[in-house]
Amino acid sequence: MIYVVRHGETEWNAINKVLGRTDMPLNEKGIKQAQELARSLKDLKIDVFLCSPLLRARQTADAISDETGMQYKIDDRLIEQDFGSFEGADRFDAEYQAAKREYFARYPGGESYFDMAARIFPLIKELSGKNALLVTHGGVCRIIRSYFEDMGNEEFVQFAQRNCGIGIYP
Repeated sequence: MIYVVRHGETEWNAINKVLGRTDMPLNEKGIKQAQELARSLKDLKIDVFLCSPLLRARQTADAISDETGMQYKIDDRLIEQDFGSFEGADRFDAEYQAAKREYFARYPGGESYFDMAARIFPLIKELSGKNALLVTHGGVCRIIRSYFEDMGNEEFVQFAQRNCGIGIYP
């Protein structure tokens, strides 16, 4: 099984700003979310525990590690999408929403969904047959879900895993 966790809430998540590679900490609510999530994972049997290098994901993984005693490793492939010039934009900005639907086009100065899939799909294949816990970001959660489940274009664009939500895949 692969357990995919999105990090706890940050200030930019709370105000609906596009948050990619900007390295910011969890806010107070995000810290509480991470602690609650960690308690729920206490009895999980994990072979591999990997985390994005960004602070918000590491803080979430630290909470899990503190509660469960599991140690994690940083895996750069789990870093959030590079949104380029849209970093910090309002999530509901019409230009951003249009660019979000151009799956193979890179955000200006950033990454495309195809770029992300090229780094995430090999990781998923490496984890085959293992119980893995991944602490990562919303965009990565979307790509991982698309690996395991067929998603139409609009479903793909609209998919959002909540902060400290867990996706579980075979």
